[in-house]
Amino acid sequence: MSTHVRALAEATPDTRDRYVDLLRVASLGTVVLGHWLMAAVTADGVGNLLVIVPELQLLTWALQIMPVFFFVGGFSHALSYRSLRRKHPEGPVYAAFLRGRLRRLLRPTMAFVLVWGAAALAVQLLGGGGGLTGVSLRLVTQPLWFIGIYLAMVAFTPPLLGLHERYGWGAFGALAAGAVAVDVLRFAFGVPFVEFLNFAFVWLAVHQLGFLRADGRLRAPSALAAAGLAAAAALVALGPYPLSMVGMPGEKVSNMAPPTLALLCHGLWLVGAVELLRRPGARLVARPRVWRAVVAANGVAMTAFLWHLTAMLGVYGALLTLGVPLPEPASGAWWAQTPVRIAAAAVLTAVLVAVFRAFEQPAPAPAPARSGPGAIAAIGITLCLLGVLGLSMVGFAGLLEGRTATLIAIPVTAPAAVAMALAGWGLVERTGGWPVAQRRRDLRPVRPD
Repeated sequence: MSTHVRALAEATPDTRDRYVDLLRVASLGTVVLGHWLMAAVTADGVGNLLVIVPELQLLTWALQIMPVFFFVGGFSHALSYRSLRRKHPEGPVYAAFLRGRLRRLLRPTMAFVLVWGAAALAVQLLGGGGGLTGVSLRLVTQPLWFIGIYLAMVAFTPPLLGLHERYGWGAFGALAAGAVAVDVLRFAFGVPFVEFLNFAFVWLAVHQLGFLRADGRLRAPSALAAAGLAAAAALVALGPYPLSMVGMPGEKVSNMAPPTLALLCHGLWLVGAVELLRRPGARLVARPRVWRAVVAANGVAMTAFLWHLTAMLGVYGALLTLGVPLPEPASGAWWAQTPVRIAAAAVLTAVLVAVFRAFEQPAPAPAPARSGPGAIAAIGITLCLLGVLGLSMVGFAGLLEGRTATLIAIPVTAPAAVAMALAGWGLVERTGGWPVAQRRRDLRPVRPD
């Protein structure tokens, strides 16, 4: 373990909630492991283990842990924004908040996008793009949907935190009620396109729970977990909701895309469950070795998340190239080979992290002479959000053919999505600094929570 990581771990203030950092790492790690397990690759293409063995869909009630990451994000965003308000009561807090929260998110994301974009263009110019390569060009960008949702959470933190500070649980209740109304309109009355509103209502409601935790207002986690689990089970048993809490190929209704009320209830049960584990988790992460490992993992977590599918597909590509037979998915031989494939994917992910980790490390940025208005920063993060979401849908396959995907009723190509993301990132970077005089009064950098 590096000296830098050891120094960061030892310098951690006693007031820091280390359990939150553990949850952040554990949730991303669980997503990565879940993706590696679900992929059922054969010489004919990529399938989904949950389709082949439907009984395993019940595991998604534990492995679909993205709600925990968004819950943790709400907690951290509340602390970060309030810290900026205290330090700069008259400053352009919104733009600075966006820039501070997004730098370690967008730098590794843009590096990933540009590297894969260049590789995809080279492959297709050389006449490739078929077989597993073509599948890879479509699949590797799919996890970017998570980045897009997280960008929306950052953008909406200031107004929703204000509502939380005024109404408390009422603000969460309003978002949850919105999710209920959307599903009623969708399933009972067949209103078209209304379901896409739940990308906001469901995920922002989970994010709002993080605000409540920041204020110590999640006082009955057992009741929250029990109510969420019971409600999710009832909705799946009695309503139009599928068992799987992740998207399944070909299904008419998905709990994930767009999110449903069942997924919100699933998020409630997960949040309650991790809060029930708070004390033993805090004791675990208080151990110096464990905390150093969490610090090290947090420093590269986003890079590992971005590149883990690349590593997995690289392992399968190597097996096919070497002529190693790929067993029938879910067969005994397939399960026996699984630990080896996962270990190889982990090693290749570590190599990719070593190559690209520098983009995730905090680095001083040139500050503008004057901070730009929050409206320009808002336009920037909107462009980033649309670009990243668009790229997650269209992928890099068919670059030369102009392949499109529909994003909010608008066709979008991969080059257009990349251009939007880069332009938005530039606006956020340009408008997020403090005026020179203000920076001189605050020489110590703010470290995001």
